[in-house]
Amino acid sequence: MQGVAHIDSTEEEERIFALRVRVAGSKTAVLPAIEGLSLMELLRANDVPIVAECGGAAVCASCHVRIAARWLDQLPPVGDEEAARLDDIPTAGDDSRLACQIRMTADLDGLELELQSDSIKS
Repeated sequence: MQGVAHIDSTEEEERIFALRVRVAGSKTAVLPAIEGLSLMELLRANDVPIVAECGGAAVCASCHVRIAARWLDQLPPVGDEEAARLDDIPTAGDDSRLACQIRMTADLDGLELELQSDSIKS
């Protein structure tokens, strides 16, 4: 067929997932998300104004997000370094996580999170 590109079925296709993000006090946006990237990397790639000063080393706690309750059990457990950083945030709760410590997977397709005011670039 003319005008139709042929895709080799042996080529590996990259799946695009959905990430539902709300920046504190704004509407929810549905953003594309690629498996394997951290939530922090995905937020930056989609021009979400996240501070993330340390670039993902879990030493600054400036990528603080809150995860919707129905997703908490699907996330990897909080590691010691992440727990220590979360303890430094006075407003952190049981639903708080650092976006740099969570990698996107197929199981997280549709994940809902809110970027907290302490992690928004001004």
